[in-house]
Amino acid sequence: MGEFWRSDLLPHLESRRSCQMATCYRPHTHDRFSVGLIDSGSARLTGIRDEAVTLEAGNVIIIPAGHVHACNPDQGRWQYQMIHADEGWIGSLGGNAATQVMRGISVYQDAAVYDRFDDLNTRLFANREISRVEADLAEGLRECARLAPVHRLAPVNDPLLAARLAPVLEHLQGQASGGVLEELAELAGMSRYELIRATRRATGMTPIAWRQDQRIVTARQMLREGRSLADTAAVLGFADQSHFHRVFRAHVAATPGAYRG
Repeated sequence: MGEFWRSDLLPHLESRRSCQMATCYRPHTHDRFSVGLIDSGSARLTGIRDEAVTLEAGNVIIIPAGHVHACNPDQGRWQYQMIHADEGWIGSLGGNAATQVMRGISVYQDAAVYDRFDDLNTRLFANREISRVEADLAEGLRECARLAPVHRLAPVNDPLLAARLAPVLEHLQGQASGGVLEELAELAGMSRYELIRATRRATGMTPIAWRQDQRIVTARQMLREGRSLADTAAVLGFADQSHFHRVFRAHVAATPGAYRG
């Protein structure tokens, strides 16, 4: 269950409020900078190296764009909020503070920071005091930068591997479906099993899972732009709308129709 907020007044920003009781997220990425709030219950957050931390009510989670993660209920009901914003826009608002908090996935426990982002999100859904949003986001980032996170999931830092896989991932992103592992392995100068292990080490996903995640990232962009579900599914190479619905829900914990609004 979830609801989404968007406005033409702030095209760089979107938000959601959600409640989940079952495992709902595969490992995935966002193409936007994200701030998460745990309102009630607890959840398990995992990162690129399969590190896992327990999230509790009052936690604030910073997730830079492109960082693999999954977050699912630890037990019982879990209620949370997510604010997603264009990373370049966030950088222009937060300056050095934004740069500091974008170093990896970080978890903060501070009542004042939680209250600031919670109040901001409440106002977004009420469509009031929108003029304060940029200032409140910037101050929230500065507050996070002054704190030591209670947990930090470090990103993979292997520039040589990333450079070697760059043409592979570029090629993979252009393939909607089909068996391409042998071709990609040859492009990387690896066996297919070496390629799977290397891609998982560099991105947190197997090549096919990474391609699927990128399709959903693009699907979210298309739906935000107002494209139809049928057109989005067809352009991205899904077998049919039912297939698109299943994959989208596994990555977003919402149906494409609910996300598009």
